[in-house]
Amino acid sequence: MLLFTPGPTPVLEELRWAMAAPTIHHRTPEFENIFASAKASLLALLGMHEVLMLASSGTGAMEACVATFCSNTALVINSGKFGERFAKIGTALGRNVHEIKHEWDTPASADEVLEALAKNPKIDAVFLQACESAGGLRHPFEEIASKVKEHNPKIFVVVDCITALGVEFIDTHNIDAVIGGSQKAFMLPPGLSIIGLSEMAVQQIEQCSTGYYFNLANELKSQRKNTTAYTPATTLIIGLAEYFQKVLIDGFYNVYHATKARSLGTQKAMQTLGLQIYPKVPALAMTAVAHEQADTLRKTLKNDFGVNLAGGQDHLKGKIFRINQMGLLPVHECAWVINAIELALEKLKLRKFDGSANIAFLQTYYAEMNKQAPGSHPKQ
Repeated sequence: MLLFTPGPTPVLEELRWAMAAPTIHHRTPEFENIFASAKASLLALLGMHEVLMLASSGTGAMEACVATFCSNTALVINSGKFGERFAKIGTALGRNVHEIKHEWDTPASADEVLEALAKNPKIDAVFLQACESAGGLRHPFEEIASKVKEHNPKIFVVVDCITALGVEFIDTHNIDAVIGGSQKAFMLPPGLSIIGLSEMAVQQIEQCSTGYYFNLANELKSQRKNTTAYTPATTLIIGLAEYFQKVLIDGFYNVYHATKARSLGTQKAMQTLGLQIYPKVPALAMTAVAHEQADTLRKTLKNDFGVNLAGGQDHLKGKIFRINQMGLLPVHECAWVINAIELALEKLKLRKFDGSANIAFLQTYYAEMNKQAPGSHPKQ
């Protein structure tokens, strides 16, 4: 079975072997060295002042950020399940929450964010997704972050990059907290969340010790010593360190380059089949396709062709299917998925198979791959 859901992604064999080694105790120099290696790689990837790793899903990191960086009113961009989640967390923690809501295929704009800030001067933190994975949508988070800081540099900008980190370069200059997760581009099992921090965010953490398990002040104090306040996700951190050993051979930008080529190739293939890409601004992390028989198509793909894709949620249930592009995916597996979709359409008597989808995919993929990739991370 080919797992092509946008999280969890398939776990690489090299990472499985690394995580299958005998368990070591986390309060030892041996583990501290592994932790330090993973942390150094994350800092290089993010280009930020500090980074924390938590034994939780990404939602835990989201809650920690709302609790730490919002004292009064949160402005939340809600274009899907995870924007909605930021709002629910804020309400649960007793914060005032102002939402900018859109349909799940529509990104927010910097102008409407500035309008909301002008109307409500009590907003002290802005929360949004880089990629809203519920519909495969990309927000213009770089522009939004820049405009927020121009408006008021003291407002915290928190970006959920769980399905963007390791997929594309993240410009963190105007972002105070970047949230990541193990089960996406890092190709690990779920259970490890990541928070990259700006200098302003670190200062806030040092001044604002709040909560117990998700107390970032406690974690910052411990993780500066390459240990954790509580029991860490040791196996996942070992896997993360191994992932970076593999990726750093070629460099981050080659991973970004290949991911973009696969994503653009898949979009072109779907359009060649006459299918509609769902979001108005597609993210590179996944290809979300609108189709009235999405669930029937997914069932056929799984049962007849050994391909597992994700469907839609809530009002999009049965109306879209989502193809993962995150991680170090072999191009021949991507080509198999493209062929399987076209064959499934024929099986459902919706379109005659002629191989045109794979032709479009490969032509677009190799045209993109033949473009020169940047050689290094701008902040290294």
